[in-house]
Amino acid sequence: AKTDVELCTFAFNAGISACEKGGEWEKALELFCSMSQSKVVSDTISFSSMISACQKCGEWERALYLFNAMPQSNVSSNVITQSSAISACEKGGRWETALQLFSVTAPSCVELDMITFSATLSACQTGSSWVQALQPFVAMLQSKLELDMIAFNAAVGICEKGGKWAE
Repeated sequence: AKTDVELCTFAFNAGISACEKGGEWEKALELFCSMSQSKVVSDTISFSSMISACQKCGEWERALYLFNAMPQSNVSSNVITQSSAISACEKGGRWETALQLFSVTAPSCVELDMITFSATLSACQTGSSWVQALQPFVAMLQSKLELDMIAFNAAVGICEKGGKWAE
């Protein structure tokens, strides 16, 4: 049986997730902030939903703030929070931040998925350093993941922008 605290966390998370899906990041943030005021413990799902809500509405700085606040709240990140934070950087045109976030978080994540790699590659398409931007693609090739067209197209786009399409 779930405890009252777990049920409260579940209820708040459901509300935050509903706001995220409805594009209401500010309402999601109100719910998220009211968790601590109500002495309800936030968890990975709380942060994931909140980061995703910010990412979808172009609030990349807020998404990164939340991602970076997770350790202080004793909440572990996972592939979903990492992908959402990287996608937020992509939406904000912050390819260097996305690449840095990928480089820092990739070794800590047990199982990176194609979404994380593709989000990082997509963010890097706007960058000017094609060598740096291809680092996630090289990491993807070294992983055991099956590559998809999104990743290949992003890698080709990076090379094309760098004038290295033949390589």
